[in-house]
Amino acid sequence: MKRRSLKIIHDEHASLAAMLQSARMMVDRGPTGDHRSFFETLRAMLFYIDEFPERLHHPKETRLLFPRVVQSVPGLSATVAQLNRDHDYTETAVRDLEHLLLAWELLGDVRKTAFIEGFTRYIERYLAHMQLEEREILPAAEKHLGEADWQILDAAFEQNRDPLTGSHKPAPEFAELFSRILREAPAPIGLGSR
Repeated sequence: MKRRSLKIIHDEHASLAAMLQSARMMVDRGPTGDHRSFFETLRAMLFYIDEFPERLHHPKETRLLFPRVVQSVPGLSATVAQLNRDHDYTETAVRDLEHLLLAWELLGDVRKTAFIEGFTRYIERYLAHMQLEEREILPAAEKHLGEADWQILDAAFEQNRDPLTGSHKPAPEFAELFSRILREAPAPIGLGSR
């Protein structure tokens, strides 16, 4: 039987990967037609990443999941150290990207390359990070953690309630954010044609 927290982590990884792929498609196509909508939608996507994966998902992995895995499987300590460095990087990088996107929007194409380079680095590292977690950490957790560990992890991750996993409605203050993303972003996360 798969643990609830592992299912939540997998679902959140899948929704984040879809968000990153949709954002990459938008950036690859660039702002065509309605430039304002392009920048607003991409900004909404980066804000989502900052609000949900960075502020809810990662801290629980760093504080709750990773230490338990290392305690049970000490051989994974170098992997966990790398994953924690990745968390530090992505938390800072998403905010840097928000600034770089604003610079591109306000100052024009002279700032486009800086955004695209930072964005490409960010996505590649983020996707590799999630793959490493799913290949090394989650199987080790499933195999080695005890029932008391799972009770704590399940209770913590069930509080995340990320609407993009399809399991929860967005909180009222996030309703417009998610409507915009779903309406404007391209598949796999949205219905937009950009």
